Amino acid sequence: MPLASIFEHMIFPIKNLLLYFLIYSFIVGCSTSIEDISSNVGVIGDSAMVASAHPLASQVGVDIMRKGGNAFDAAVAVQFALAVVYPRAGNIGGGGFAVIRESNGNIASLDFREKAPSLASKDMYLDINGEVIQGKSTVGRLACGVPGTVDGMYRLHEKYGSMSMSELIQPSIFLADQGFILTADEAQNLNRFQEDFKANNSWAIPTIKETAWQEGDSIYYKELAVTLSLIRDMGRAGFYEGIIADQIVKDLRRGGGIMTMEDLANYESKWREPVVGQYRNHKIISMPPPSSGGVALIQLLRGSEKYSFDNWGHNTPKTMHAMIELERRVYADRATYLGDPDYYEVPQEMLLSDEYLEERFSDIALNKKTDSKAIKEGIEGAIESVETTHFSIVDPFGNAIAITTTLNNYFGNKVMVKGAGFFLNDEMDDFSLKPGVPNQFGLIGAEANAIAPNKRMLSSMTPTIVEKDGRLLMLTGTPGGATIITSVYQTILNVIDHGMTMQESVNAKRFHHQWLPDKVLFEEGGFDPKVISELTELGHNLELIDGLGRMDCILVMEDGKLEGASDITRGNNTSLGF
Repeated sequence: MPLASIFEHMIFPIKNLLLYFLIYSFIVGCSTSIEDISSNVGVIGDSAMVASAHPLASQVGVDIMRKGGNAFDAAVAVQFALAVVYPRAGNIGGGGFAVIRESNGNIASLDFREKAPSLASKDMYLDINGEVIQGKSTVGRLACGVPGTVDGMYRLHEKYGSMSMSELIQPSIFLADQGFILTADEAQNLNRFQEDFKANNSWAIPTIKETAWQEGDSIYYKELAVTLSLIRDMGRAGFYEGIIADQIVKDLRRGGGIMTMEDLANYESKWREPVVGQYRNHKIISMPPPSSGGVALIQLLRGSEKYSFDNWGHNTPKTMHAMIELERRVYADRATYLGDPDYYEVPQEMLLSDEYLEERFSDIALNKKTDSKAIKEGIEGAIESVETTHFSIVDPFGNAIAITTTLNNYFGNKVMVKGAGFFLNDEMDDFSLKPGVPNQFGLIGAEANAIAPNKRMLSSMTPTIVEKDGRLLMLTGTPGGATIITSVYQTILNVIDHGMTMQESVNAKRFHHQWLPDKVLFEEGGFDPKVISELTELGHNLELIDGLGRMDCILVMEDGKLEGASDITRGNNTSLGF
């Protein structure tokens, strides 16, 4: 049956949409006062909290928990909602990772990262001279990995869900069909990529507009509503088999893509053991490979224990220098050792061992910068922006989940599946296209992350949960590509070492170093000229940047209440609770 015919049989209750519209209008209209109120302390909830990249998605999660759903139900609903209201990163055409802590303390992690198609090959992005063909892995139909988000949400629901999938997906169908109002930030990003949308889609898609998008415009994703309805009614088969799968494959094949129906049908998420470490009597629970985030984060935190950051002060030259030197070594390790553990024997135990870390950080000097080539040989790259999204949820029962998902770049490969209404990813660029050559985010890779059929590409996504004395303390995560790990690292230090509230920690200015390119990125307006001068004297090359990350975090306060802290200064991120 044609998608349009399926759509004719759907009924969309208007009252829910009006509720979301009124809530959204209130949040947007009061954005200034919310920022003023939240400058020191975030949104406070007695028993439940959702922190996400969009107010409508956060409201969907809150509504689910008010109906009796748990954090995992809410996570499924929020993920599908973000696929509608935050299409530059929220998705059903990409993938991601989830870190889970049940109320009884049990922990788990779910890998629903994209995979390389079965016809992928190690040298598929190289020319006849063995050089990387620029843009081939980032834009267009050959850049796409097999999506994992829909399967991941079904696996999460299968193990932990309490409400029906129909109830969890329905709010997203309402939003896609009835439309929602754009913020200034959303309108700006749609305008920014108009030429890419037109170049990669030869038919009309909802994000293309002859005149510029404006704040307050409404946007509708009617075809996405149909796709979500098929997923609601048919389960994962509504995406990975049948008409939607057929549309994905046909669309990709039009432009040289290599994905097959079998690739989609055979995709499976994977439950993995979380990476667990300790930092100043706190338990750190994070994502294992093929995410590099958890291993790198725990390396950074373990290396930080030898320094008195609390006495040295926040973002002082001495503190920043030590952190930068740790970051440079950890990112060099990332480039060398990390990849998909199903294809490569990741030396995780070695990388996190006391002996290795003591030796790895032993040559850090507090009076000078180490030459990057002395840390490890590599080729200079460039750091570019990336669009991922993260959300954190705690429910009234004490369950917690941190999820980071991505299309890789803004709107992925810029291809919206014809008739299906969603963008596909450009995750193939996260492989090492050629060992030693940086990807679009300046990250160097080695054989551990080389392309292979059905292999998962390495990631920097770092959804993380922190415990103290056996109790839930914090959930954190952010978008930001290569900068995700360092943003999560600094946010944790801000709370544990510097005694900040969750909102103060999120608002604090951040910096980043990833070994190569050999430069420190630092946010505009947050660092005293004297600090910059002293870091330069130590040998660091500093570069100003507009922003790093968009955090969505939750802190369990001493009285048991929840502080939701979203990046209201860097985006439209919103925490809502009750």
